[in-house]
Amino acid sequence: MDWELIGESWPVLVAAIPETLVLAISSLAIGFVLAIGIAVLRLSDNRLAWAAAYGYVYVFRSTPLLVQIFLIYYGSGQFRPFFEDIGLWYFLRDPWFCAITALTLNTAAYASEIIRGGIQSVPWGQLEAARACGMSGLLLFRRIIFPIAIRQALPGYGNEIILMVKATSLASTITILEVTGEAKKIIAATWSPVEVFIIAGAIYLAINFAVTRIVQWAEVRLSPQLYRDRPSWFARLTGAGADTAGRSPAISDQLH
Repeated sequence: MDWELIGESWPVLVAAIPETLVLAISSLAIGFVLAIGIAVLRLSDNRLAWAAAYGYVYVFRSTPLLVQIFLIYYGSGQFRPFFEDIGLWYFLRDPWFCAITALTLNTAAYASEIIRGGIQSVPWGQLEAARACGMSGLLLFRRIIFPIAIRQALPGYGNEIILMVKATSLASTITILEVTGEAKKIIAATWSPVEVFIIAGAIYLAINFAVTRIVQWAEVRLSPQLYRDRPSWFARLTGAGADTAGRSPAISDQLH
């Protein structure tokens, strides 16, 4: 193990973290908005809209993300006159925007299915009660359907966030110097892949640890009733309080 190389490579890879975060956050933010629209179309009674959304989701979920990145980055050049006419060539000639486009379209396909599942899990009785109060379709979606769906979909969407953070490493294949790109650059100069990839792996691990903590915090904030009476992780590990875990205080008092 070359500790001197690790000491020299660490600052370089840490400096590339903002590029990785920008790729992940940008694609997730745009993809989330796009996913909501796709999920609504997937639940639409319009067969044409449903078919278009289904086809989009099927294609992007059934093909590798790396292939999608290559098709957008290398394939867009085959249609340069067309993209110049519609004003998109300025963006598609830049590998950074190609990576954002591929990551966004990919995460939108997966996130739309997560959101669709959350929407379908909304209790029918709450929808009927909202309609009985005179809520219109848009108001019903904004105040009832969407908040409940997000609570239900958050655990699954948390996994999608973690996957997208790791997927940003594929952007290194089209010359973007994020964490993995910088790692490959150092490896090409030193021929020491183990030390460099250990650092890169530790960085991704730290980022995703922070993501899991944030998602867990959001789950507790959005659904505090599900966590109020649960024992702590230490109590679950040691078995302390196992006799009352998952029971209401009233039942626990009766048992004692």
